[in-house]
Amino acid sequence: MKPHFHKVPLQLESSFSIRRDSCFGSLWHYHPELELHYLIRGEGVRFIGDNISNFSDGEILLLGENLPHKWHCREDPSQDVSLYGVETMVLHFSSNFMGNDMLSLPETRLLPLLFERAKKGMVIINETREKLIPLIEAASKAENLDRLIALLSILKILSETKDYHQITREQSFYKSDKYETERLNEVYNYTLENFSQPIALEKIAAISNLTTTSFCRYFKLMTKKTYYDFLTEIRISHACTFLIEDKMSIEQIADRCGFYNISNFYRQFKKVIGVTPLNYKRNYLVNEEFDNSPSIYR
Repeated sequence: MKPHFHKVPLQLESSFSIRRDSCFGSLWHYHPELELHYLIRGEGVRFIGDNISNFSDGEILLLGENLPHKWHCREDPSQDVSLYGVETMVLHFSSNFMGNDMLSLPETRLLPLLFERAKKGMVIINETREKLIPLIEAASKAENLDRLIALLSILKILSETKDYHQITREQSFYKSDKYETERLNEVYNYTLENFSQPIALEKIAAISNLTTTSFCRYFKLMTKKTYYDFLTEIRISHACTFLIEDKMSIEQIADRCGFYNISNFYRQFKKVIGVTPLNYKRNYLVNEEFDNSPSIYR
């Protein structure tokens, strides 16, 4: 789906922007600046390029230039709202934040390679993630030259590390059309709010002001997947979170995520994730290194 161009608010007299946020924007968007995203607290589903995955506390991502993304925070009215609050630190910088000649210097030869990898998105893991957290905190408090040194220290670690997972299969960039952006965001938001209930194609097509047949063609053209594939991915992503929490039976999880036929839930889960729900749950509980934010590609 086509994203909305977002103009990153710049900080006066600064070569890069860093801020602490307590919420996420609701638009599927992109921007020319690279984004280093440290999620201090919160959980939900993130959409980056062609990828749908869960996110949770402590995640650090590096997103490259013009890589579309959106976060949808998890909410549960039956639980204490404070448990699902979001706290994040977001750092934006352009590839030439130190001038147009910076990337041609011999000392910075690794940076263009890093910026190229970031175009597919990077989830930073293990020791590198632990090293970056205090540096991001320091960058948010530093002033003058110390501020710039903090960013360069972050980029040095990122450019040298192998501790990351690639997020998307392909580089993703789209030119925005305001009308299409608004229409697809309505579809997007309605699906996220109602994935646990049956969603008829007639209903979602009406939201788009299209006939059912036209909507199916349109959605496939824009997203490279059918609407029901998209809906299934969102449902399975939430199911993964519930399986990890281990508070409900698999039958309850299936029902909570909009699968009213348990056989279909098992079939769709294995199709998307590659293992059965029970094996996914066992693998996570036995091995803490098991990836609890599965990449869902279609």
